[in-house]
Amino acid sequence: MQPDVSFVIAAYNAEATLDRAIASAMAQRDVTIEIIVVDDRSSDRTLDVARAYPEDIVRVVALPANRGPGGARNAGLDLARGRWVAVLDSDDAVLPGRLAAMIARAEKAGAEIAVDNVQVVREDGTPDDVMFPTGYLEALGEISLAGYIAGNVVFESRFNLGYLKPIFQRRFLDENQLRYDEDLRIGEDYILLASALAKGGRCVVEPTVGYIYHIRTGSISRVLELHHVEAMAKADTAFAAAHFMDEGAKAAFARRGRSLRKAASFLSLVQHIKARAPLKAIRTALSDPAAVRHMSMPIAVRLRRVAAQFAVGTGR
Repeated sequence: MQPDVSFVIAAYNAEATLDRAIASAMAQRDVTIEIIVVDDRSSDRTLDVARAYPEDIVRVVALPANRGPGGARNAGLDLARGRWVAVLDSDDAVLPGRLAAMIARAEKAGAEIAVDNVQVVREDGTPDDVMFPTGYLEALGEISLAGYIAGNVVFESRFNLGYLKPIFQRRFLDENQLRYDEDLRIGEDYILLASALAKGGRCVVEPTVGYIYHIRTGSISRVLELHHVEAMAKADTAFAAAHFMDEGAKAAFARRGRSLRKAASFLSLVQHIKARAPLKAIRTALSDPAAVRHMSMPIAVRLRRVAAQFAVGTGR
């Protein structure tokens, strides 16, 4: 019998948190599920943790080489059998009624995609604020391509929609040959949802909290690097060549492009300063004065704000 939902959990060195993610998927109410864990060539006991579950509860895929978050998720999507697919990060969790509420809202509207609110949990395990004000999501109702791109404009987005964790109709993904961009290590979620919207997918908003986002340890300034931003800009260029955009989407896309260039200039400037290369830093500053304006606050603070715009959260 076809399950309602396929959970795809890409796992890399996630032995400490994988049980929590799997348990939350197993606890879903009023839907039938399958769970697919893709081990992305971990160097810890992640694979052992996944294989400790009976095969009829957790299907395990062990990749022969590391493919990154997009590649690992694609391996899981290729095996999914559910009517819907839900990606769950290996260090996050979902609330028991999440999938039933999202599917009900999507099917009532005839939509192929649904998103919901996100609860942030601090590193010490205590809840922080929810990601989006409930009233904001209730007013949003549905997300268009233009609205989604506008919600991913660095430095300008009031609420970063890149943090949304969508569920998709599997048939819609397969019929439109939609998969994650494996060249992206940061921002792969954005491109997939933007592509689905560009292909005509309707995305409804369930305003209640269903996804639990655990803040990751580690330095954002170490994780977010110039080459990540350059890869995102390259992916955006490919997106523009592949998809039709109406005037609103084009305008938002142009703003996002400018914001990525600003972010790249800023990260380049920081890179030169850290490398004690003042002449290169000066050249960068002269070529893009916006990069200098971003230096008005401490570098670490600005780096965190830049990184937050890109929904850094792969646990890598």
